[in-house]
Amino acid sequence: MSTAIVTGQPVPGSSLENDLRSLGFDVRVAADAAESETLLAAVPAGRRVALVDARFVGHPHALRLGLTDPRFPLAAVPGAVTAQPAARQALTRAVARETSAGDAAAADGAREAGGAPAVAVDSLADRVVTALDADGEAVHRPELGSLVAVVPADPQARNEARQAVAAVDDEAIRLKSAVKSRDGFFTTYFISPYSRYIARWCARRGLTPNQVTTASLLTALIAAGCAATGTRGGFVAAGVLLIASFVLDCTDGQLARYALKYSTLGAWLDATFDRAKEYAYYAGLALGAARGGDDVWALALGAMILQTCRHVVDFSFNEANHDATANTSPTATLSDKLDSVGWTVWLRRMIVLPIGERWALIAVLTAATTPRITFTVLLIGCAFAATYTTAGRVLRSLTRKARRTDRAAQALADLADSGPLAELLGRGLRVKAHALAPLSAGFGGALLVVVAGVWGASWQTVAAAGLYVVLAAEAVDHPLKGALDWLVPPFFRAAEYGTVLILAAESGVNGTLPAAFGLVAAVAYHHYDTVYRIRGNAGAPPAWLVRAIGGHEGRTLLVTVLAVLLTAAQFKVALTVLAVAVALVVLVESIRFWVSAGAPAVHDEGEPA
Repeated sequence: MSTAIVTGQPVPGSSLENDLRSLGFDVRVAADAAESETLLAAVPAGRRVALVDARFVGHPHALRLGLTDPRFPLAAVPGAVTAQPAARQALTRAVARETSAGDAAAADGAREAGGAPAVAVDSLADRVVTALDADGEAVHRPELGSLVAVVPADPQARNEARQAVAAVDDEAIRLKSAVKSRDGFFTTYFISPYSRYIARWCARRGLTPNQVTTASLLTALIAAGCAATGTRGGFVAAGVLLIASFVLDCTDGQLARYALKYSTLGAWLDATFDRAKEYAYYAGLALGAARGGDDVWALALGAMILQTCRHVVDFSFNEANHDATANTSPTATLSDKLDSVGWTVWLRRMIVLPIGERWALIAVLTAATTPRITFTVLLIGCAFAATYTTAGRVLRSLTRKARRTDRAAQALADLADSGPLAELLGRGLRVKAHALAPLSAGFGGALLVVVAGVWGASWQTVAAAGLYVVLAAEAVDHPLKGALDWLVPPFFRAAEYGTVLILAAESGVNGTLPAAFGLVAAVAYHHYDTVYRIRGNAGAPPAWLVRAIGGHEGRTLLVTVLAVLLTAAQFKVALTVLAVAVALVVLVESIRFWVSAGAPAVHDEGEPA
């Protein structure tokens, strides 16, 4: 139970106390600042607490946004401020300072040099927010849009505020805000018009976003199972169930925003289940094709690799530039101009094949064609989308005059996933030219993939892998602050995954490609886990984990050596064992982190749905 302390004399006819109780607050009333401080001290330390001016007039959803969002230690709307347990001391200090100053002195202090009040009304909650700002505390202020949240100065202003509240449908705004402000075409016009009502239905029945997320995963797994039957009826059912899974996938986020139910576990589930669903479906399609005598495991693994590398491009670029200074370029200006034209916005969102368009494409092709056609079209579409987005980001980076921060460089280093070999070699390398990082990573990775494709399991490939290890160590031997250094992690991902794909495909033994699929899936999960930890400002996975699974360069070298030393049948077993070992270590550590008290309470919005 949370506690709300309503400060000041109650206003006749006000619904404030009832609104606060409907939001789950235990309401207590304080006549002045001194009594507010006393009541605040009596609230158990483990509770959320809020200070709300008794004269507050506004929509219940404005209070909900300002006082119940679990993601922010401190938050405020006009006339109200809240603190979670982690920020209670900061709130207590601010209230004590305002109380000691005295209400009259505080009001005088709020006046500017010209004699006009700095705030319209002398509100304890607003003064406390000002004090928190002065202390350097981060106070979240939600965007209210047309929602009302004010502290009227007189009866006339109160009447006007009440009329403004009555003029705006609180529930309609709440329902609309449950949908992402930026979504794909398919989601916006074919899913969200009704999925938001499913989200509200779930909220009114006490269902949680985590339960809906789990239902989405189960639905997708059943779809994969239907696809694995290899029958036309199974393919049709799989396509329908995949769309149903996507509807639930949209619903869980909308439910979280509608009910403001965000959690650490929810962040982990939402971040990982989308990839698990899509890649499990790829495996189901490949199994179904095999039942019909068509081996498309190489295409399935290629689709997973391409999609994962696309995501790494997105993550690396965003991390490199989200806090960069002078973050402008002519390319970005042109992009903004194109976004001012309605049809170009939707066209540009569609051609990058976000998850909504991608899953719709997969579902329709599964139901109407064959797995081979489905994967072929998917690979072509994703390749075009990857080329379009990467080329645009390269142009932005080359034309942008920006200074990357230490935080951005550290994030890129964490995303690189360099292991003990790169760390050891890096100690002896002292090349500091920034331009060499993407060149070293790109050249080393491309050379390895080409050699593996030409010579397969051979000592030439092992030698190329050894050179790749050296160049990878050089690439990360300095802070990744260059204009194109964000390309280093995707180059590493493409090299590692591509090498595994090529060597498995050339082994010629039935079952090697599924084993490679499992290995790449386990490693990709580790890379996604790294991304979402960084997004939650929780840092990268522990160094021992990266060392235990070898880093990208260690795993790549190991796979090439195993391919040479072992027979094709033994190589299949080795890939299987390696996949299981990596999956166990990564999953155990990931689960431990995301269910721990230190995990970030964020809800990942991810790519446009």
